[in-house]
Amino acid sequence: MRPSPKQNRRAFLKLSLASASVPLIVPASVSLAVAQPKPNHSGGGAIVPVAPDLQMFYREDWLGSPWVESAEPVVFLHGNLETGEIWYGWVPRMAQQFRLFRPDLPGYGRSPAPANFEWSLANFAKVVASFLDAIGLVSAHIIGAKTGGAIAMQFAATYPQRTRTLVVASGPFGRVDPQFENSSQKVRLGSAATKEEIAYFDRLRNETSPNTRRAIQPLLSTLNLDDVLPRITARTLVITSDRSALQSVETVLRYQSKIPNSRLLVLTSDAYHVAVANADECVTNVLAFMKETKSPE
Repeated sequence: MRPSPKQNRRAFLKLSLASASVPLIVPASVSLAVAQPKPNHSGGGAIVPVAPDLQMFYREDWLGSPWVESAEPVVFLHGNLETGEIWYGWVPRMAQQFRLFRPDLPGYGRSPAPANFEWSLANFAKVVASFLDAIGLVSAHIIGAKTGGAIAMQFAATYPQRTRTLVVASGPFGRVDPQFENSSQKVRLGSAATKEEIAYFDRLRNETSPNTRRAIQPLLSTLNLDDVLPRITARTLVITSDRSALQSVETVLRYQSKIPNSRLLVLTSDAYHVAVANADECVTNVLAFMKETKSPE
């Protein structure tokens, strides 16, 4: 009796799977992967729990070959009154070589801060370490802008083994005047900023909750990294602009020289938010810097 067409299809499928070395049954006792917290994908990003009462939203970008799984990770830390979106100018080129992670820090964007959140550099650094744990990273290149730069420096000093390299773009090293957050976006973004760009950053500022704006002020008004900088062991690139309203080149140079293995890059710009205003120039220099210091997997 000849087999039916359905029986033929089953036999063909079984033969195809066997010839492709695909197991038909995986024993329950075989562990296929180490369990990680499962991200909740939402709005083009994902949400992961990083503490019992804290979840963080982040975006992940990889524009290289889809079969590449071992690209080195980069974690971006944004500044005050904004979110992880602000690194948009870095993604097209950097994501071709590195896997990028752009979280919204607690209190910003889609990462609400719990009522008992501790607004200190030490706690923000701890949160970043917990975020790395949550997405399964042992270490990463750390890049921070503005207040995110200060957090990045604290992280690098506290977790040297988890910091492959450090990049600080317009990060403050000392006290920031509380009135500075109310300054015109032209001060942040420079005279070349368009009306649409200014409106976008005004919206980010306005969407930052009053609780966050109030809670972050003591941190900014008492910022002091004198004891932190000498403890940074990662190779570090500090980026500033020659006409920054936040701090002079001389001030940045005085602090940057306290970081043992660091260099200073001064860009021609009247903006202090160089990560946005001079994004392409920053990326060119950061890629060259990271190529020199490429870490083993």
